[in-house]
Amino acid sequence: MKTQSLSAATPRFRRWSRKSWSVFASFHRTVSIGVLSVSMSLVLFPSQSASAQKADTTSSIRTQRIREVSIRGKQSVAMRNALTTTPLFDRKADAAAPFRTLEAALRLQPAIDIRERGGKGTQADISIRGGSFDQTMILLNGIDFTDARTGHQSHSLPIDMEAVSSVELIDGLPGVGAYAGAVHIRTAPLMPTYLRLEGTGGSHGYAYGNLSGAVSGERISLFAAASMRRSDGYRHNTDFDTYNAYARLTADARRGGLFDIQVGYQDREFGSNGFYAAYNPDQWEHTSTAIASLRWTNDFGRRFSTGASVGYRKNFDRYDWQRGTPMNRHNTDNVSARLWTDFKWGHGTTTLGGDYAYNHIYSTNLGEKMPHPVGDYLCEKDRHTGNLWVRHGVNFRKFEASASIGAAFTPYGNKASWNFAVGYLPVEGLRIDAGVWRSMRLPTFTDLYYTSPAQINNLDLVPERATNVRLGIRYSRNGWFTSLDGYFRAGRNIIDWVWREDLGNKWHSEQSNRLNTFGVEWTGGYRSSRGVLRTATLSYAYTTTSRHNSLPSQNAMDYLRHKAVAQIEFSPLRRVTLSVTGTLSDRNGNYAFYPVVGNASQSILRPFKATFLVDARLQWASEKWCFYVEGTNLTDRRHFDLGGIILPGAWISGGVVFTIGRN
Repeated sequence: MKTQSLSAATPRFRRWSRKSWSVFASFHRTVSIGVLSVSMSLVLFPSQSASAQKADTTSSIRTQRIREVSIRGKQSVAMRNALTTTPLFDRKADAAAPFRTLEAALRLQPAIDIRERGGKGTQADISIRGGSFDQTMILLNGIDFTDARTGHQSHSLPIDMEAVSSVELIDGLPGVGAYAGAVHIRTAPLMPTYLRLEGTGGSHGYAYGNLSGAVSGERISLFAAASMRRSDGYRHNTDFDTYNAYARLTADARRGGLFDIQVGYQDREFGSNGFYAAYNPDQWEHTSTAIASLRWTNDFGRRFSTGASVGYRKNFDRYDWQRGTPMNRHNTDNVSARLWTDFKWGHGTTTLGGDYAYNHIYSTNLGEKMPHPVGDYLCEKDRHTGNLWVRHGVNFRKFEASASIGAAFTPYGNKASWNFAVGYLPVEGLRIDAGVWRSMRLPTFTDLYYTSPAQINNLDLVPERATNVRLGIRYSRNGWFTSLDGYFRAGRNIIDWVWREDLGNKWHSEQSNRLNTFGVEWTGGYRSSRGVLRTATLSYAYTTTSRHNSLPSQNAMDYLRHKAVAQIEFSPLRRVTLSVTGTLSDRNGNYAFYPVVGNASQSILRPFKATFLVDARLQWASEKWCFYVEGTNLTDRRHFDLGGIILPGAWISGGVVFTIGRN
């Protein structure tokens, strides 16, 4: 970057190099810029140093000469504490990989356990580091959209991979919500102004279509996408139809601050062969989800900044035990809100903040009986939760540290929350960080109230809580990178569904007094934007717990004990890319196998077996066109993530993408 000094107080940047421009935030003063990408904003976690941040998902990359403007760092929804994050997906780095669904992308990450029930992301659970899917918080552009009824629905959001710019794992969040951690999904347009059309077809009557685009002005940007995905199914009653629509608008009102609005709608219906009872092949489900959020941030001088956000998620769910015959219906409202303010002074940045959540459900069988039915619904339940915290972060040369204390307010009483994290950068490219924090989560409405001929509920459940410790080391230089993470979670009051013969051979919702989880994760590899070899990575994760129980368990004991992932990407010819991934999974625990379809009285207890899967994608891409063919489970391996729910064999598909736009 070329600079010309205008005065001792205001440097001028004459050339924009498209390098990381978060360095401006570290100046703590006004910067006058002559050439700049228009319609930009910085969305930062307040617990991280400005120099370590990435551009916000709404940033434009178009460069043109404009009048001089001033840059102000604008924060996203504040976290209670998050000194470091773990990247799980990056659109630029993984553009040629065989990731057509969020589940496929996250499956390659050592910290994440993806358990699918059908093909192409039909229905899946996301678990973090030995936790359960109910212990995972889901954020979309900083807004909490976690579903209080069941974690099965939390990440069923109306977005496709074409809209996702990055995904990251956030741990170190004290208080209610992120017991095992949070998965943060960011959306962004491909470029400031463009139109993109994709069409795909493949095995099992598979079809996918996506239309997306964006328009951007000097202080406003609109991004929208819509899609359809369907299949006849890879075996009896595994067909599905999914429709998504999503839009995001950002506007900079100068002194009025930055406004960020997103809305979306999803409609899904799918055959659920064995999904929730492995012996029943005729289950079916229909869900619809609407989301909306508003986020506002603003700076008041050099020292003060503040922000607020509100989010809303509406879920409808219909479940048929026998397809065509409704059994359960649920209508869930999830509301979230946050308010925070930052004060920068000579000894760091102090943040005062709070968040609030309201959850309500109408249901045929979840909640307390109503005196009079409301439509099809017989039961109702609601609850209020919240967190208040004060946090302080400081940077000193090669060190950074943050600490927070607060209180969590729940229907089960009030609990103290806290966090402490440190980071150290001894040499260029090397980072060492550590943290300790207290986390918790409330029982879901399903944990508390769900009953069926095979399940017994438990109204005496109390919140899970844990003390977490993590140590991480990361190094990257000249395209080479490696990382090593170790963690320990001392869990208490762990909720799980356990098979009980003494209760009439049924699943019972229970709690364990103690469940300690220990794990180690390693990743290493090479990445380049040039040459024949573009990517070569290898990762491994090991997890174990202190609990040993021979009883079948739905969540706590069937964690991934060993997970190894290899990924390699070649560019043998100009515009041609081949990406191949291999995943080895060895799951702990046992599952019930039913030898006679439809007969629950006969079952055999079997251990999970190790599974190795291979996926690949071959593509040719130019500035406007992209043609690709890809395959999942190319070795046609018979496998499953949940006991007895068979997943697809080899699935081949191909497609074309057409994009027009300007930077």
